[in-house]
Amino acid sequence: MAGRPVDQQRRDELLDAVVSYAVDHGLAAVTWRPLATALGVTPTTLVHRFGSKEGMLEAVQRRLRERILAETTPPGGEQTDLPTYARRVWERASDPSREGEFRLFFAVYGQALQEPRLFADFLAHVVAAPLTAFADATTPDARPAVTLAIASIRGLLLDLLTTGDRNRITAAAESLFAALASPAVHRR
Repeated sequence: MAGRPVDQQRRDELLDAVVSYAVDHGLAAVTWRPLATALGVTPTTLVHRFGSKEGMLEAVQRRLRERILAETTPPGGEQTDLPTYARRVWERASDPSREGEFRLFFAVYGQALQEPRLFADFLAHVVAAPLTAFADATTPDARPAVTLAIASIRGLLLDLLTTGDRNRITAAAESLFAALASPAVHRR
């Protein structure tokens, strides 16, 4: 006996609702019953869809990663220079309206480092996906410089979320973009 066909649109809507809830409420509040109640579904529906809380958090992070890539990829698949792309990513990441997304990102990142077996998909993509996105969007390919850009943006973002000192951190980000424009940064 075959089950009902999967309604992909409904699955996507449910995932988007879980993402919104997780971003608005934070990692600690993402538990089956309150989440199910808020979304108007049963906990069983969530378990059936995601399998585990870790699976759900990985799906949330995948969806956020898809959004970030869609919003930061240069139009028409064009390539740009590394400082320009890094600035584009930084502007999106440091936008105050995105604060909840990145608080959730760092919370999941911390948990994944403590329980790598449970968050294998997240850990497989947390470095690889931005490396690929930067490499695809920028020219020439300079992995060390791209690594510097990604790590610096994450560090600056952590500092911003921790201190709220937007002026100091924005000045530091400008220093990063200037450094990324230097030919010395691109030497291997």
